[in-house]
Amino acid sequence: MRGNVMRGILFGLLLVLAACSKPAVYTQESYVFGTRVEVSIYGVPESKARQVTAHVLGIFDQMHHDLHAWEPGPLSTLNTTFSHSPQRGPVSPELSAIIKDATRYSEQSHGLFDPAIGDLIRLWGFQSDRFQARLPDPKSIAALVAAHPQMRDIVIDGTQAYSTNPVVRLDLGGYAKGYALDVAAAYLRSQGIRDALINIGGNIMALGQHGDRPWRVGIQHPRKPGPIATLDLRDGEAIGTSGDYQRFFELNGKRYCHIIDPRSGWPVQDVEAVTVLIPPGNHAGTLSDVASKPLFIAGPAGWRQAARQMGVKAGMLIDAGGRIYLTSAMQQRLNFDTH
Repeated sequence: MRGNVMRGILFGLLLVLAACSKPAVYTQESYVFGTRVEVSIYGVPESKARQVTAHVLGIFDQMHHDLHAWEPGPLSTLNTTFSHSPQRGPVSPELSAIIKDATRYSEQSHGLFDPAIGDLIRLWGFQSDRFQARLPDPKSIAALVAAHPQMRDIVIDGTQAYSTNPVVRLDLGGYAKGYALDVAAAYLRSQGIRDALINIGGNIMALGQHGDRPWRVGIQHPRKPGPIATLDLRDGEAIGTSGDYQRFFELNGKRYCHIIDPRSGWPVQDVEAVTVLIPPGNHAGTLSDVASKPLFIAGPAGWRQAARQMGVKAGMLIDAGGRIYLTSAMQQRLNFDTH
């Protein structure tokens, strides 16, 4: 999975454990999907918390391998098959379901969310954790845009898949972290865990509460240390942020971030950050990861329409000038007094 090292959404867990008689929070960290991962579980014996957390992190490690577009694994192998269109390759039931789901989101966003543009991501160098401050050849960008790789080019036929467009290269970096949230939450619930917080590089899902209060998280300020606002997550809610401060380089005084507009082939320039808050549901985590991208790409002029298309009611956009735009639903939930 493409690294998504970010200052991201901060934890405002406020772990005030006043007495040993009160249930404690067990927290374990790891580094998966190219980013920091943290799982916190409240109110269960440490032995059980340790066991289920280790299992969750094991799930994440396996997903990192299976869904990595650039390292040897099932997705990378499938991408090689796509480049030899119309050659067919094997696809697992899970990966097949993911591709179909990502295609649905792509069509819902009118193509602004497009995991098929992996070659554009590679052209800009963002497929790697380490990238150089250099601009690709504009002609190469234009050629890839003209080839118009899109999710609907992928055809799944039972246990086989192929692409009608050899330029398609799947990069699920804008999908997999949210999907992992949903899988982890379902597993924790199956193990009787009622209260937990799962963070994958700033995509966060809450289960239950932190004792007698909700789990509190902070939204990272895109240009300053610390949060720009905080909010309390309710049971089953998920939140995700996309920002131009997560993966970027600067050249000649201009910032080029990893979020690329499929229509132009160039990084988005007029947005610093987008945050979405997703209500409880079977795919809340996935949507928290996916939905912030089309809103970010649509920019200040089109983000509200993109939010409606994605079914997002609670969202915030910060433009390149630092101006904050809020939906009414998000305005009701945020607390900007972070001091």
